[in-house]
Amino acid sequence: MTTLASFFDNVRLPTISDVAHALIATLDDEEASVKSISAIIARDPALTAKLMRLANSARFGSSRNIGSLDEAIALTGVGHIRTLALAACFADAFPNMPGLDTDEFWNSSMACAGYAKWLANGANADAGEAWLAGMIMRLGELLIYQVEPSAFAEIEQLPHLPGARWEREQRLLGLSEGQITAELCRRWNFPSRIVMAVERSSDPMAATPFCKLAGIVHLASLLADTPSDDPEVVNTLPAEVVSALGLGMDWMRARFPSHGSFAAAA
Repeated sequence: MTTLASFFDNVRLPTISDVAHALIATLDDEEASVKSISAIIARDPALTAKLMRLANSARFGSSRNIGSLDEAIALTGVGHIRTLALAACFADAFPNMPGLDTDEFWNSSMACAGYAKWLANGANADAGEAWLAGMIMRLGELLIYQVEPSAFAEIEQLPHLPGARWEREQRLLGLSEGQITAELCRRWNFPSRIVMAVERSSDPMAATPFCKLAGIVHLASLLADTPSDDPEVVNTLPAEVVSALGLGMDWMRARFPSHGSFAAAA
């Protein structure tokens, strides 16, 4: 089976922008201000324009025109704008890949991020970090495409049953996309807590102590792979992870979000 070291020997490491690196550095800065985040994003005019379009979209519910990044951040919060900006930077770091349904991939990633944020609110965890960890979890799959295209094709075979990718990855490579994403995040200098979350996300109960963020991303990924808006789908989630997170089934059913509600967040 492939080792993580030998896998990365064959990776052409994706390059993210200086703006993305600067935003990652602020993840460990609890004092990061509106103006400091705004100043970083403003270095990239295309990114700024995209975020301004989002801020003025119906999704954000503003009754007035948002005219500056500072206003957009004040409306949605520093954490939300930062994670949206990082998501756009990650998408730009990976070119279109023949044979990959790019829209499906990024919509699924956005759904995972949205479910992770929702679950974090119920588990008293940091919703912004959960959103980001959910968003990046599948990036390792894009590196599998680069290094092992035949394995990637088998991993992506239909049907996309919840958890099926993890089983196929382990069988074909001996690695999970989360382990690969975690190593990518190490090389991009992500905070260790984000690295740990994605690294343990495919099997959060296997490691001690239990990583709450890994458990959240695990459940979010299963939900992102479930094409159902029926709240009863939460009954299919692994009970031991739900219990470890302290999530209430009644709360989950009562506040279950629609699968399609997250796609427009990109």
